[in-house]
Amino acid sequence: MAISRIDIDAFISLDFKYTVLDVRSEGEYINAHIPGALSVPLFNNEQRKKIGTAYKQESKQIAIKIGLEAFGTKMISIVETVEKILDNHEENKTVVVHCWRGGMRSSAVAWLLDLYGYKVFILIGGYKAYRNWGIQQLEKEYPINILGGYTGSGKTYLLQALQHHNQITIDLEEIAKHKGSAFGNIGMPSQPSQEMFENLLSLAFWKASLQIKASQKPLAIWLEDESQRIGLVNIPSKLFSLMRKCPVYFLDIPFEERLKHIVDGYGKAVKEDLINATTRIQKRLGGVETKNTVNFILEDNLSGAFSILLKYYDKQYKKGLHNRENLQQLLNNIVCNTVNPSANAIAVIQKEIQFENVRYN
Repeated sequence: MAISRIDIDAFISLDFKYTVLDVRSEGEYINAHIPGALSVPLFNNEQRKKIGTAYKQESKQIAIKIGLEAFGTKMISIVETVEKILDNHEENKTVVVHCWRGGMRSSAVAWLLDLYGYKVFILIGGYKAYRNWGIQQLEKEYPINILGGYTGSGKTYLLQALQHHNQITIDLEEIAKHKGSAFGNIGMPSQPSQEMFENLLSLAFWKASLQIKASQKPLAIWLEDESQRIGLVNIPSKLFSLMRKCPVYFLDIPFEERLKHIVDGYGKAVKEDLINATTRIQKRLGGVETKNTVNFILEDNLSGAFSILLKYYDKQYKKGLHNRENLQQLLNNIVCNTVNPSANAIAVIQKEIQFENVRYN
């Protein structure tokens, strides 16, 4: 076997065909990593810190000796870990190895795995190269359609329905692991770091751009209308600025229908979580409305509670919607009787066809 070095473009062109091994420390991996990469740390957090300190304060040679001592004790465990990872891939014994910059850590693990009989690629520039590539993806100009509508309009479900009509969608809230309001973390896993959010987002846009290229007709990427901040993460500024200039397809759904949809969605939520989320917006919601909402929750009257909250969020969304330039030219109102993703998806697509015909003819 031979070790091959590939640049970021060659790595991306592989489209994650091979298992990607991230040999950075656990801390580096947890903060952010290449989506789909598996953690096989050469050094743990403390070892990495010790080696780094020796490199800076003593010499490169001493740091290497410390590293070799740690590496020697981990060789067998690294091989066994990779064996377990590839147990379900008997037909493919090829891996891609990377560290932070494609330096000594990835070279050491690549040598070991090559010696053991695997075919190994080393990513030139390591994770840093992927990170730079990802940032570039998020600075491109994409054809985007924005799916708008007040809270409770079922926009997330509508995105899923649009996929069944061969539309390209990216679910920002799914990537952010947050539904975009004070209640957005209820029932959701922990959010990724900002860097990891951007890594996932860049890959989603890259895949979407491939779909556009493969299509025989012009397609746009459907995104839900969001504030720039989704929970603890932010949509990158250039992408958010682009989103604010794109056509908005606004679902005009009656208040009572949206209220029913919201109550159904949060009906099984823990009361304490609902109350905590309500108190987080107390300053903006107002003392009286906050008290009334909390009382309704305690009384199991979710319709009463979310009736207050929906009115609040409707005002907030309307303010954000109209804080756009040329909104009259971008806004497409779509009257829908109910929160019905399948039917509303058809209405949205028909409206897009009408809008594009008027826009370009």
